[in-house]
Amino acid sequence: MDWLHAEQPDILCLQEIKANPGQLSSALTAPTGYTTYWNSGMRKGYSGVATFVKDTVYSVTDRIGIKRFDCEGRLLITEHEGFTLLNVYFPNGQMDEERLQYKFEFYEALIDYCEELKKTRPRLIICGDFNTAHREMDLKNPRANAKRSGFLPAEREILDRFLGHGYLDAFRYMYPDKVQYSWWSYRMRAREKNVGWRIDYFYVTENLANGILDCVILDEIKGSDHCPIGIYLE
Repeated sequence: MDWLHAEQPDILCLQEIKANPGQLSSALTAPTGYTTYWNSGMRKGYSGVATFVKDTVYSVTDRIGIKRFDCEGRLLITEHEGFTLLNVYFPNGQMDEERLQYKFEFYEALIDYCEELKKTRPRLIICGDFNTAHREMDLKNPRANAKRSGFLPAEREILDRFLGHGYLDAFRYMYPDKVQYSWWSYRMRAREKNVGWRIDYFYVTENLANGILDCVILDEIKGSDHCPIGIYLE
């Protein structure tokens, strides 16, 4: 909260909140200057997303219309002046083959949903924990993780196809060759050694490219196994 009040982002998107508003103090659910929106899902202590906004939100949606995805609280869609924002917590596929398949199907469903959404809201920003590193430069040890969910060829190919639908990875658009990570395992002093992965992204429709002023990974900010990422728009 100290960071939030110091940084004062116009919009803050949180993933894997693991809580519902009824469990939290007003300092968290109604911080000064923000209106907050929550999608906690049905399973207690699991998943969930929240979006904190300073300015007007014209509409809020927390589902894509597929029950087995919507029940996990993985999505908030807020409509703003000039763009529509999707705050997404993508599934992790490391538990077993069933969850890996669920992850693939979630990606496919979201791609299809966004294609429909673009017909009426053509300027999209999709942000969150994608739970997949895209390129070898996006993780410290690509060879050692090539058979691990999070860097499987099939997962990387889905990101290729996602971007092929007319999106830019905003960080790579600004910094094609920069190596920087957004997530580190709690094990083996990974963050201290900077043995990390870049799995948190802003995907933006190509019609927003000229408005991107910067995209940053705030890896000096502690408090989670992820660090915040940010996008600055004109």
